[in-house]
Amino acid sequence: MTRIVVADDDRMFRKVAETTLRRQGYDVATASDGEEALQLIRSERPDMIVLDLIMPKLQGFDVLTILKQDALTSAIPVIVLSSLTQEQDKQEALDLGAVAYFNKTTFSMSELVKQVENTLTKGHKSCQS
Repeated sequence: MTRIVVADDDRMFRKVAETTLRRQGYDVATASDGEEALQLIRSERPDMIVLDLIMPKLQGFDVLTILKQDALTSAIPVIVLSSLTQEQDKQEALDLGAVAYFNKTTFSMSELVKQVENTLTKGHKSCQS
């Protein structure tokens, strides 16, 4: 079964994302801060990561940087979901290795599911909102 880690400090968002992805047949684990996300990713070795950028203990940009510099985790696709709306934030996340960037205020869970499916079945084809 395909395993996805959802890392976000917003409990409600984590629950909605987890429920939505589980209904699509994915095995989902969640983390509420950057340090917990790194530990979970290193222990679980998921097939994909959904990552928020603004989190306690370790920001998502830092998590992304660490993941992409580690040979054991560098190939895991990362979809960023963030409330940061500046183009420079989006570009930085993509430059750091994210396969897609979604603005939390304008995206829908169906877009997340579509991006997860596209990335897993067709490689790192990305779409952003």
